[in-house]
Amino acid sequence: MEIGICATNFAEAAVDALAVAVYKDEKIEEGHLKELDQMAGGIISSVIGTDEFKGKEGETVYLHLLPEVGRLRARRLLLVGVGERDKYRAAQVSQMAGTAVRALRSRGIKTVGLMPRIADGDFARAVSAAVEGAIIGLFETDKYRTIEKEERNIERCLIIEDGDVNLLQRGIERGRIVGEAVNLARELANEPSAFMTPTILAERARQVAERCGLEFDALDPARMEKEGMGALLAVARGSEEPARLIVLRYAPKAATPADGLLALVGKGVTFDTGGISIKPSEGMDQMKYDMSGGAAVIAAMQAIAQLRIPIPVLGVVPAVENMPSGRAYKPGDVLRSMSGKTIEVLNTDAEGRLILADAIAYAKKLGATRVVDAATLTGAVSIALGDVNAAVLGTDQSLIAEIIEAGREVGEKFWQLPLDEEYSKQIKSDIADIKNVGGRKAGTITAAAFIKEFTEGLKWAHLDIAGTAWSDDAKPYRAKGPTGLPVRTFIRLVEREAQKAASR
Repeated sequence: MEIGICATNFAEAAVDALAVAVYKDEKIEEGHLKELDQMAGGIISSVIGTDEFKGKEGETVYLHLLPEVGRLRARRLLLVGVGERDKYRAAQVSQMAGTAVRALRSRGIKTVGLMPRIADGDFARAVSAAVEGAIIGLFETDKYRTIEKEERNIERCLIIEDGDVNLLQRGIERGRIVGEAVNLARELANEPSAFMTPTILAERARQVAERCGLEFDALDPARMEKEGMGALLAVARGSEEPARLIVLRYAPKAATPADGLLALVGKGVTFDTGGISIKPSEGMDQMKYDMSGGAAVIAAMQAIAQLRIPIPVLGVVPAVENMPSGRAYKPGDVLRSMSGKTIEVLNTDAEGRLILADAIAYAKKLGATRVVDAATLTGAVSIALGDVNAAVLGTDQSLIAEIIEAGREVGEKFWQLPLDEEYSKQIKSDIADIKNVGGRKAGTITAAAFIKEFTEGLKWAHLDIAGTAWSDDAKPYRAKGPTGLPVRTFIRLVEREAQKAASR
């Protein structure tokens, strides 16, 4: 999709349809909405405020303009409800744009003029959000369909806003980079596991590195064995597919001195049967998305490099399949991790924390001082927080606060759960240093408490995205399936870190 700026009056925009943000219970009294209504022959005022359209978030009305009525070049109007004016921020701008392009594409519209009506705040950021939303909105999961496939597309989208053209252009470019990164993560997570093995995931990461100028490495089992990664290798042992530890390093030439090295670590279980502790068959097909954390890291690293954010960042993705076989690791086994700590395995379906333990240890070896990991780690987080908030836990409150604020800015929600020392008692083992599950109580927290055991000397935060990385239902602004969370939060976190470094 071609994305551009409409610097002329919206009446002259050479598009098939205009999509206009409308606030809840808005009155047509002044400004662009009044002017637009006049040019459209009063059709907007005939709809707004009726039971047909009240401007609630996600509400839409599609209007046809007769050739003999009005003075707009576009012959279609889409009114998009965005909710209350004082709550209309970048996240809502993104959703407005996604809702608009999906609704108009379904009607065969080829060219769109977006009027997000940004009221205040960071103008360039809001424009970026509109572009992100439009790109994210057009992603579909029907890659392998041969019938009833969505073949329609929006060919051109114009952002119609008054403002500095340079600011607009910067916002559009950033939005394109971020939107494409989110869709990359969604594409990777949506691939069937036969087409997204650890080896293939590593190859996709290598392609990203070559395109964007990242340093790339992928440790094979022999190198992992030399590093003493007994936990990661144990999880991979039951599969015919060899494990990979993917490493992406962004090292800008003109780097701003930062407070240590930030590492993004993502769980990359390309398929999770549960291993010997096998999962129920119902819903197991979705376990192809158990590498969503790893996909988010790869995609975020792509965007960080393309945006040329001036601080170094490390990306680490342990990629494995968790399969049952005669070689698979078993309940009762004791593993020795890279850090030297021993782990009693009680449940082979608690594998994500095992591979993260060795990945974080390796990130530390490569110089990381701050680590944020993302993982579809526990079913318990869905019980606790549903599909609205991802859980965040950790040892560094300032880092946690930065993540929550970065997520708020981009529309990805995080809720902090406690990580008191008492929870660590649940993972004490009788025969090893720790065990990999802590019982039914506080499952999300005890999983984080396990990872915490391997973060000594690091500022660390953990994101459990099991409830938010995949959506069972389509939204007006997004297809069902992989969501791409937390790609945008990662990118914004790094941007905020760079701004802090520059202000020192």
